[in-house]
Amino acid sequence: MHRIEALLNDPQMVKWLGVILVIVGTFLSSGLMISDPEGTPRRLHARYVLFLDRKLRAMFIWTPGEHIALGQMAAVFAVLALHFYVQVPYWYLWLLIITVGPAGYIEVLRRRRVQKIEEQLDGFILALANALKSTPSIGDAFIGVQKILHTPIREEVDLAVKEMRLGSTLDQALLSMAGRIGSRSVDAALAAVLIGRQVGGNLPKILETTAAALREMQRLEGVVRTKTAEGKTQLWVLALFPFFMLYAFDKISPGYFEPLTENFLGYTCAVIAFTLWVAAILWARKILNVDI
Repeated sequence: MHRIEALLNDPQMVKWLGVILVIVGTFLSSGLMISDPEGTPRRLHARYVLFLDRKLRAMFIWTPGEHIALGQMAAVFAVLALHFYVQVPYWYLWLLIITVGPAGYIEVLRRRRVQKIEEQLDGFILALANALKSTPSIGDAFIGVQKILHTPIREEVDLAVKEMRLGSTLDQALLSMAGRIGSRSVDAALAAVLIGRQVGGNLPKILETTAAALREMQRLEGVVRTKTAEGKTQLWVLALFPFFMLYAFDKISPGYFEPLTENFLGYTCAVIAFTLWVAAILWARKILNVDI
């Protein structure tokens, strides 16, 4: 009992206990708001969780989107509570990172996966062409090549094979596979398979030509990426440079930018500068995104 009283008499301990209680209380109250199926918070939360689940399932990642959303909510409440008690520096940047960070990281994972699939695509098409030389059925050839493929394209082919075994046609399975991956190169390759199957002719030869075209496209894209890498680096440096300048001026001369927040003219100048900064970045990205 005396130990508990000593802890309660410690102002620092009481302060941190209050932080914990605020976090838990706010988290529970937000959970009650989300639990209302007819409320707007619940609908927005459900849409966000569905968005995360779709992105993750498309990459065969089985982490529930609900867990990620709840983790973000807890992190936001923790930052706000800490800022209320100990004045967390740049707390708004932490909130921005917590809010958009998980979705951005998932998108980065998706792009890396798509890029790896595109690198494996010509090998898959060539293996399919070789399999068709020994079996007349494209469905059997499609099933046969899955054993020699590597992830991540093997995961997509395995799922397409399972769909065919459950009653889907080959066309439906390939269209579903193209929709999950979301790549122009994959769409072109699978379209060559479907069109060659429908119109007839020497399908193995068509697929070999398609594989060669895909290899040439990958080579050209590699050349373009090499040529534009320096420009993209310069773009990021120029995009971040204003923030470093703001920080440096504020440290050298505190209050240097206060006139921009004291009247309407200052706010107008700040908004115009920010708009021009965003427009310059978007314009530079459009120039550097060379399409083959």
